[in-house]
Formats: sequence, structure tokens, C-alpha cells
Amino acid sequence: MIVRLMGEGQYRVDDGQLAELNDLDGAAVRALEAGDEGGFRSAVEGLAARVREAGERLPDEELAGSDLIVPPSDLSLDEARELFSGEGLIPDLPG
Repeated sequence: MIVRLMGEGQYRVDDGQLAELNDLDGAAVRALEAGDEGGFRSAVEGLAARVREAGERLPDEELAGSDLIVPPSDLSLDEARELFSGEGLIPDLPG
């Protein structure tokens, strides 16, 4: 899958990482719902760090459609609420 870190670039991440990324996404959503800006920033930073660790950065000239998008950690809570619209950054996959 292709993950875009907003303002940074795209990474190719093995599909086997999806469960862990979904857990990190869930932490960001919970912090957002609680109005915990520090917790939200920390969760988004953790999500981005995991993508960097597990993924391979794509060259800037190689543009691919992104399966997931991780916002920058300096996003306001209001801006984040618009992005997370219901199911978080990582949509639930059909079973």
C-alpha cells in the first residue's frame, strides 16, 4: 500500500503493517474525540514514525495514488476533525 505523509512524501508499506497502523490511527481518533490536542499530536507523530520505519520512501518524481494519508502533527483539532470524518484515516476494510 502507498501511504502519504502530508508535507513529506509517499512511502510504500507492506500490507502486513495495516493492523498496527490501524491501531495507531485509532489512538489518534480517540484523542481527537476527547479534545486532547497533545495526545492527538503524539498519536499522529507515532503513526508517521511507524510509516517511516516500516516503509520505503518513494522518489518525489514517482507519483502514485495514496491508499492512506497521514496529516502533519501540527494540524489543529478542527482541521483534523474534517480529515478523520467518521472512520479515521484508515477506512475499515470489508471482511
